[in-house]
Amino acid sequence: MAKRDYYEILGVNRNADEKQIKKVYRKLARKYHPDLNPNNKGAEQRFKEATEAYEVLSNPDKRKQYDTHGHAAFEAGFQGSEGFRGWTGAPDFKAGQEKGFGSMFEDLFGDVFGGRKGAQPAPEPGKDLHYNLEIDLEDAYTGKSTYINIRKEGACEQCHGSGEEPGAIKMTCRNCKGKGAVDSGLGFMKFSSTCPQCGGSGKITSACRVCSGQGTRLKTEQIMVKIPPGVDNGTKVRVAGKGGAGIRGGRSGDLYIITSMRHHPFFERKGDDLYCEVPVTISEAALGAKVEVPTMDGTASMTIPPGTQGAQVFRLKGKGMPHLKGGGSGNQYVKITITIPRDISEEDKNLFRKLSLLYKENPRERLVRRS
Repeated sequence: MAKRDYYEILGVNRNADEKQIKKVYRKLARKYHPDLNPNNKGAEQRFKEATEAYEVLSNPDKRKQYDTHGHAAFEAGFQGSEGFRGWTGAPDFKAGQEKGFGSMFEDLFGDVFGGRKGAQPAPEPGKDLHYNLEIDLEDAYTGKSTYINIRKEGACEQCHGSGEEPGAIKMTCRNCKGKGAVDSGLGFMKFSSTCPQCGGSGKITSACRVCSGQGTRLKTEQIMVKIPPGVDNGTKVRVAGKGGAGIRGGRSGDLYIITSMRHHPFFERKGDDLYCEVPVTISEAALGAKVEVPTMDGTASMTIPPGTQGAQVFRLKGKGMPHLKGGGSGNQYVKITITIPRDISEEDKNLFRKLSLLYKENPRERLVRRS
């Protein structure tokens, strides 16, 4: 049976560079490696084919011979090249390891099959935490510093995050004989993976009796957080390093404060703008007046012109919420409502009647009658 073309096996064109060939081979090896496909002869055969193709095409000299003579360049008795006479068509992994080929496979598969020999357990960063904090609009306007109590994983006070009992004797791991890694794989391919017994350290020791080897314990911590001016519903405020504790010297996670606004009895917030309603009397609306308007930082004097209508809106520039990232503030919009006296004497009624005779305007004249 004729052997398949090496380029076809890897699925690359003949102009593919070394980087492309290595990338494709890694992908095929991940997919068909015997350790990941136990008792699957088809996958094992595909893996062997891909490895044979890669061993040739990743070597510039062997690739040149293959491009010139094809598979014949590596058949026994071939005289085209002294350097490859007698090669059987299967990769010589023993010789390859003497030339550093084994380290190449560690580079190729270290992230798939557990890493190199002697690898130490890597530090693990702590988890990021989230905390919902409800605040008043006034606090969002000025900013606020407050304390919160949060339940989180903290470094064990006994082992300081190592997970090992302080002072315990460390013994050589029997499973890996102190190498930190064990061999795995089938047939001609052998790979090193992190020893499951010692976690790659090569040593066995007693787990911390307080945290049972976890390196962390659940505890309550009081943390001061600073809420900047301008936060709104859903704003995330990051408190660096105040999340869950890391393991084996890993950095702590971060704490994210998520703010929400309590209802305000006077102001309605839309983005960084504030909206409110201010009542005026009939005479103030008709004649014009200066009225005092509540704002987030006190009161402001606002002039309404003569003939102001109900529901008319005026703007107080810069009296809204501060922008979270700085650079000014939003605006405050004031909607005018006109109040009508409830208890009117007969004398006052006569005055309104006289006014109605003076002003014949019909405010509903422009309304379109619906059919």
